[in-house]
Formats: sequence, structure tokens, C-alpha cells
Amino acid sequence: MITYEWLYILAGSFFALWALLSLLDRSNGKRLGNAAFWGLLAASFLLGSHVSDFANGLLVLAMVGIAGIGGLGRSDPETTTVEQRFDFSKLLGNRLFLPALIVPITAVAGTLLYNYTPLFETGLFEERRETLILFGIGVVFALVAAMIWLKSPLLAPAEEGRRLLDSIGWAAILPQMLAALGAVFALAGVGDVIGGAAGTLIPENNILIGVIVFCLGMAIFTMIMGNAFAAFPVMAAAIGIPLLVEDYGGNPAVIGAVGMLAGFCGTLMTPMAANFNIVPAALLELKDQNGVIRQQVGTAIPLWFCNVAIIYIGAFLLWS
Repeated sequence: MITYEWLYILAGSFFALWALLSLLDRSNGKRLGNAAFWGLLAASFLLGSHVSDFANGLLVLAMVGIAGIGGLGRSDPETTTVEQRFDFSKLLGNRLFLPALIVPITAVAGTLLYNYTPLFETGLFEERRETLILFGIGVVFALVAAMIWLKSPLLAPAEEGRRLLDSIGWAAILPQMLAALGAVFALAGVGDVIGGAAGTLIPENNILIGVIVFCLGMAIFTMIMGNAFAAFPVMAAAIGIPLLVEDYGGNPAVIGAVGMLAGFCGTLMTPMAANFNIVPAALLELKDQNGVIRQQVGTAIPLWFCNVAIIYIGAFLLWS
């Protein structure tokens, strides 16, 4: 059976390769820091399921220490020249994106094929992990297809991946750490504390105020934590489930889906969502690191008001 663990091994192998390439890159003055950082991340993927939580915590603290002292530096490995890239762009145009389409096609088509055919009876994939596993398989297929099609050097994908990863730096793992923080907050009972405070602010049986507080909390916690998936367990435990669903009888599907969208509005407005906002600014070498956020605020605010209206009308008036 192909399990979720296989994805950890796949990801860990890539990070281990990038760590090795960083170590061998003498043109990078911070090669030791890069190698140590990506090597520790590789260890967390490859060994995390087999060591204690304390050991995993030490790995994370070591990575934070390396990033905190400025131990990471950008690399510029030799792969293809700028002229070669322009030639590929002119020759192939938008067809260059075709390998990327292999990933979602494999995930969607593979999931449907597996779940609605006799293949499901084989038990090939771990239950309820089929889509994620097929997503990882799609990545491998896309990589192989691109290498065969473009006839790239064997190490070109690894070197380009390292160049991109070093450009992003420590922010590349911020979503993973923030998602873990959300789970910690939920286990620590933060949702119960917020729920108690919200109970004193929301008038009894006032559904609209309850929806506004829920959506506002999703947006604010997402801005603080940088990830709507990290904010959702907290706000669902505080307001979404006990108040909107259980007390007011709202439709949980609408509240959950649109509540996440309210969180995404917060994602558009925070530098903590580094993978969406700071990373694009860094890759585009924008002088204003918050330039992406400034462009998104005009969309995020009106969209948030739409979320309040959709939850109020959809969850309580139409599908309650």
C-alpha cells in the first residue's frame, strides 16, 4: 500500500538533494548555513514520523536559529543561460506550461478513476489520502515529462529548484509552521477562551452579529497567523460550531466553506502570509515588499463583506 509516508519521503529526498548541492556550492558564502537548514528540513520529513515530538521540536528550533542569525544566502547555480531561456520562451510560448498541467490532471483524474472503478478494491492507496498521493505522483510525472521534452541536463531541475528555494529562503516553510501553530492553539484551548469572550459581545439570538464576529475573527486570526487553515480550528471551536451551527442551526457546509473564504481575505492583507505576499515580491524583486498586499486590499475588503452576506443568507435563510 502506498501511504502518506511516501510523500514525506519524496519531499525529504528533494530537500536532502538541495542540502547536498548547497554544501558543494563554493560560490555561495553561506553554503554551510543553507546546507544545514535544508538538511534539517529534510530530516524532519524523513525522520519526523519515527522520532519524538521533542526531537522534532529541536529540529525546528535549530532551523529557526539558523534563519535568525542570517545564516541563509542566495545561490546562483549554473543551469541554462538567459539566452537559452529566452530561446525556449520564443520557441515554445505558453506550451511551456503544459507539464504543470500534468499535476492537477493526475490528481483529479486519478482520484476519480481510483474511487469509482474496481481499482478501489485493490487498496493500493491509503484511505482518504488518495488525492494527496496522486498529487505527488503527478509532480513526479510532470518532472519526468518536462526533462524528456526539453532535454534538460540531469541536475538542471534540482539546481533550478535550489535557486528558487534559496530566493525564497526561510519563508518557504512558514505556511507549514503556521499550520502547526494553529493546531497548537486549538489544543491549548484558545478557541474556548475566544468563544467565552465572544459570548459576552454577541447579543442573544443575534445571528447577523454572530456571523460578523466569526468572519472578522477568521480574517484577523489569519492576518496574525498567516494562514486561514491555522485560523479555522480556533474560530470554528470558538464561534463557528458552538454558536452558529449548534445554537443557531446554521448550515455547517456554508459556514465552513465561506468562513475559510473570510480567512483568505485576511491572507490578502498580511505579510505573515509570506508564500502569497512576500515571496512574490521577493521573486519579482519589487522595491516595496508590501506592494503585493497594497494591490490586494481593494479586493479583500469588499470580498469580506460579501462573505458575511453569503453566510447570513445561505446558512440561515436558504439552506438552514
